Amino acid sequence: MKHLKIIFRTFLALFTVCFSQLTTAHAQQKPASDTVRAEYFDSVEVSLLTCQPHDEVYSLYGHTAIRYHDMHKADSMDVAFNYGVFNFKAPHFVVRFVFGLTDYELGVYPYRLFQAEYRHFGSMVTEQVLNLTNDEKFSLRRALGINLREENRVYRYNYFYNNCTTKARDIIEQCINGRVEYADRKGYTPSYRDMVHEMTGRNPWSRWGNDMLLGIKADQPTDVRQQEFLPHNLMYDFDHAQINAGGNRRPLVRERRISVPAGVQMHEPGFPLSPLTCFLALLAIGLVLSVLQWRSQCVFRWWEAVLMLVTGTFGIVLTLMLFSQHPTVSLNLQFILLNPLPFFFLWPVLRGRRTRYWRLTAILAILFLIGGLFQSYAEGIWTLALCLLMQSVLHSGWMHRGVKQRR
Repeated sequence: MKHLKIIFRTFLALFTVCFSQLTTAHAQQKPASDTVRAEYFDSVEVSLLTCQPHDEVYSLYGHTAIRYHDMHKADSMDVAFNYGVFNFKAPHFVVRFVFGLTDYELGVYPYRLFQAEYRHFGSMVTEQVLNLTNDEKFSLRRALGINLREENRVYRYNYFYNNCTTKARDIIEQCINGRVEYADRKGYTPSYRDMVHEMTGRNPWSRWGNDMLLGIKADQPTDVRQQEFLPHNLMYDFDHAQINAGGNRRPLVRERRISVPAGVQMHEPGFPLSPLTCFLALLAIGLVLSVLQWRSQCVFRWWEAVLMLVTGTFGIVLTLMLFSQHPTVSLNLQFILLNPLPFFFLWPVLRGRRTRYWRLTAILAILFLIGGLFQSYAEGIWTLALCLLMQSVLHSGWMHRGVKQRR
């Protein structure tokens, strides 16, 4: 939605004033005018919008928004409330996103522009008209008006716990006079990693990058509420949810319809080789070089430097993730192998000096491979551990004594 940013800014200033004034006017109505309010909000529909993913990286997981459609002749209003407005060109956006320091904000703009956006990408938009009472519609309208204020619009985004989908769910729930009860999806307890894999199936490098950053906490089973960070999961749960108001139950969704039909999506070709293919190629190179080193009774220091630079560079990234505010990246067993340790030994290894680096690396590589029983690693990263193990064997005293060094 990034290219709607300018439109959103222009429309927001005018809309916020009008929306707040209308809400305030209705809030000041006396109890005697409840009939008037009922008649007014009879013409209002509030819907949850679930948008199909498209080819842009930021859309791989879909999107959620709220539609407020007032069909009253004297106050015609049809707008989309979108908690996913961001500026991708903001300074250090990617770095801030990785560290959990990204700020998103609530945007609002005409619904026809929202439809045009997803029609352009060929993404289907499903609309679930919510089964709300007039008081609940009024409460939601007031809550959205408060959220639109300058001091409330911006929020600290978190991919799993506080995103555009969970924000829409939360504000709807808080305006319902009762409790929303979600149906239990028996046997459906995917991990966060499982759900990320589901949504990035056609983007192997995006999936690989996520797997590099996600730690062991991302492999734990999730409950219904945790699963609702994904738009299509929330849509499913809304379809099967009930509102319990003092023992009186009613469906949360009154009607479901297709707001934007699925169109033709154009997918830009990515890097032709998958992560697994690249790492298998690395393993093949490592095997060939190991045989050559063994037969020539020497080690290739240039190859050791490559392995150490790759391992150390990944290690710096994972070390930085220790300071991220994302809870699911704090404990990452890939750190056993991928850490900055190689940089402390790089110069002695290049100079051909005797060090304990390769013995220590062998221990860490074995521990890393054992850790794979408890955490899902990024695809193919285990081949790097095998390459390091093979190089460590060449340095072991029981295999070769007095091994020659070759630049």
